[in-house]
Amino acid sequence: MAFDIEMIKAVYASMGERIEKARELEGRPLTLAEKILYSHLWDGTPTQTFQRGKDYVDFAPDRVACQDATAQMALLQFMHAGKPKVAVPTTVHCDHLIQAKVGADADLKRANETSNEVFDFLESVSNKYGIGFWKPGAGIIHQVVLENYAFPGGMMIGTDSHTVNAGGLGMVAIGVGGADAVDVMAGMAWELKFPKLIGVKLTGKLSGWTAPKDVILKVADILTVKGGTGAIIEYFGEGATSMSCTGKGTICNMGAEVGATTSTFGYDESMDRYLRATGREDVADAAFAVKEHLTADSEVYANPEKYFDQVIEIDLNTLEPHLNGPFTPDLATPISKMSEAAKTNDWPLNVEVGLIGSCTNSSYEDISRAASLAKQVADKNLKTKSKFTITPGSEQVRYTIERDGFIDTFNNIGATVFANACGPCIGMWDRYGDKAADGPRNTIVHSFNRNFAKRADGNPNTLAFVGSPELVTAIAISGRLDFNPVTDKLLNEDGEEVMLDEPRGYELPPEGFAVEDAGFIAPEEDGSGVQVVVSPTSERLQLLEPFVPIAPESLQGVKLLIKAFGKCTTDHISMAGPWLRYRGHLDNIANNTLIGAVNAYNKQTNFVKNQLNGEYGAVPDTQRAYKKEGIRSIVVGDHNYGEGSSREHAAMQPRHLGVAAVLVKSFARIHETNLKKQGMLALTFANENDYDLIQEDDTFNFLDIAEFAPGKPLTLEVVHADGSKDTIIANHTYNASQIDWFHEGSALNMIKKQNA
Repeated sequence: MAFDIEMIKAVYASMGERIEKARELEGRPLTLAEKILYSHLWDGTPTQTFQRGKDYVDFAPDRVACQDATAQMALLQFMHAGKPKVAVPTTVHCDHLIQAKVGADADLKRANETSNEVFDFLESVSNKYGIGFWKPGAGIIHQVVLENYAFPGGMMIGTDSHTVNAGGLGMVAIGVGGADAVDVMAGMAWELKFPKLIGVKLTGKLSGWTAPKDVILKVADILTVKGGTGAIIEYFGEGATSMSCTGKGTICNMGAEVGATTSTFGYDESMDRYLRATGREDVADAAFAVKEHLTADSEVYANPEKYFDQVIEIDLNTLEPHLNGPFTPDLATPISKMSEAAKTNDWPLNVEVGLIGSCTNSSYEDISRAASLAKQVADKNLKTKSKFTITPGSEQVRYTIERDGFIDTFNNIGATVFANACGPCIGMWDRYGDKAADGPRNTIVHSFNRNFAKRADGNPNTLAFVGSPELVTAIAISGRLDFNPVTDKLLNEDGEEVMLDEPRGYELPPEGFAVEDAGFIAPEEDGSGVQVVVSPTSERLQLLEPFVPIAPESLQGVKLLIKAFGKCTTDHISMAGPWLRYRGHLDNIANNTLIGAVNAYNKQTNFVKNQLNGEYGAVPDTQRAYKKEGIRSIVVGDHNYGEGSSREHAAMQPRHLGVAAVLVKSFARIHETNLKKQGMLALTFANENDYDLIQEDDTFNFLDIAEFAPGKPLTLEVVHADGSKDTIIANHTYNASQIDWFHEGSALNMIKKQNA
């Protein structure tokens, strides 16, 4: 039986009436995304239509999922919400704090020793507030959610940007900051700007070396890292229905890399098969009974240009395997063009490591297809030229692939199987020890989702390329970035030329899934007697103090902290890797604030001018000096500022240190919301060229902050060191409720006030 089956049945019971009313109000057929959105309105049955990309709407998500790195701050905030139990089904998954180094058993043992304080805290808070807890080693949040909680037509939010993975089972699943999760856990509405809609029509059928991963790598090439911003991507067509459910999950997972709010697929037989294979026959039966509500109206897919804001068509019959990278997930190269591209760009051809797995590609199908290639190493008398690692997505997958012999197959080619955790995908990979910053220029290939500089191993000189597990395995066997398994031969140990056979695998395990201990711990029915203890001397955890509202008078004489040059992701603002250990201690993790951002004036990282003494130093140190003197500061940035993971730390840290405003050319959606939640000013240049006016010693006066109102730009006076001034108009997207957050100091302060 599935988790929360009564909740799922209740969603389906009201869905038909709500969809029919929305269809009547819109006066036209509906996409799947619209059906799910309109059936999850906070006010219930729709009474009005909403303008895409403009109207803010209150929603009622069905569930919340948190991973251990972001759950710490989310639960520390929830403890202040005044609620005895979470209002919707919620889970916590321990997957981010397990560092990949030696192998699964040793790495998990070390994590349980070094992070036991955090795990104990998360388990006790979960137990107290009615939250399902998945212990370390149980698996990566998104794979575990797909196996246990995702259901067609549902809406969920999660404190990780790759929550969107659940779209593979037909959900609208959205990555949010911890403050948003707290809203929903506290029983409040969750606000989202009604998304635009992008339709992707998939014709033909995948075959040979091409995999679902190649679909999203091609979409990333088309849309770029910001082309999906503010939109839901809905996939449809014969190519979509012919694909496995977990393959759909892979595509939805990497929708985060094009900035999409989420991605989804209509209900089909592959979802039914997956639900039944994972022991959720009752969900499958319930979904089948309302299947017409779980996909778009037929007219939509017949004439998509009439119903979507943008339509992309991809022919799977002609789609090639791709490698995307380095340093950005949208730089796409078909494998047939890699030799030429590598030569042109001087990319190192020797591949040092191939890595498969992660939340993006760790299904039974992925692993079985990669194993079919690994088996050929012995069968064809080959030798694997690159190091090779596997990161299973869940204990259920790991146990099943071990039972079916795949782990032995990988061991036979010298591979390393890491723990069921995020590991190298998020920088939790001890590849270089403490020498990562000075690592050599080298190439790796992986089946993960992100490949920003330093993302996997901390080495700024590592060129990471993203591909399917099949392609990564083949390239690791060959040891060369330009190896094309479709056409190229390999020289075996006998000096004979051989070719790899096309990968073969299973959509689902022929003998079914199996597991001894999935790793789930149910909470107490009544957690009122559970004590949550946080040591005041802990370096890992710190109870929160409410943020004080930013007073209008403090927004005069605001100092420039840093003008960030180029890409500034949440990894630049709040690095992951070793810093994950401080995710529950705001003051300690604040010491990494913006240390990865490039200073526009000297093109260096973590080296900015302190206007109080004229000296250069680390960004956090400079900001702490301003805070000590009671001086507010501002951060200036470029396009898509805050791209990347959905963690609220990237907003809370600057806020904690005294940053009042962030002024950029454009924001990544989640980060903009997170800044608002923490009571800061998230502003954009009305004229992007005004970015060039900002000088290193500038001071800012917010002239009309007292008139802060929806739809009304703010006027900033920029005073330069020579006394000259420029006036800048700054736009914002705050509505009345969000302006209340600013005046109260944070959204959490508003929740506490309302629950008092």
